[in-house]
Amino acid sequence: MSNFVAPSQVRSLRACMVCSVVQTQARFIREGCPNCESFLDLLNHPDTVQECTSQKFDGLITLADPTQSWVAKWQRLDGYVPGVYAVKVDGSLPDEVLSHLEDSGVRYIPRDGTAQDEEV
Repeated sequence: MSNFVAPSQVRSLRACMVCSVVQTQARFIREGCPNCESFLDLLNHPDTVQECTSQKFDGLITLADPTQSWVAKWQRLDGYVPGVYAVKVDGSLPDEVLSHLEDSGVRYIPRDGTAQDEEV
């Protein structure tokens, strides 16, 4: 499926708060998150899409090969699928989602810039 977004759809763009991938809200609902679907379960769950994605994000990065990109390593995106990613994503995940991530063995690093100085 194409990543093309028509100018009329720009306002419906959202970024995943876990991996920072940027897609339209409809695509998150229709296809889920290409990196986080196994533990976020966004597919066909509009309420979860609202809770786990944000319309407030800064900057865009387009990654063709995240495994070879120094930008992907710097942004902690290496290992994710090729696509468009936000540099920073504002917002916070609900406590129950954070608990579920921890139970699933997923190490959550906030994408809002607060974790930049922490060791990863």
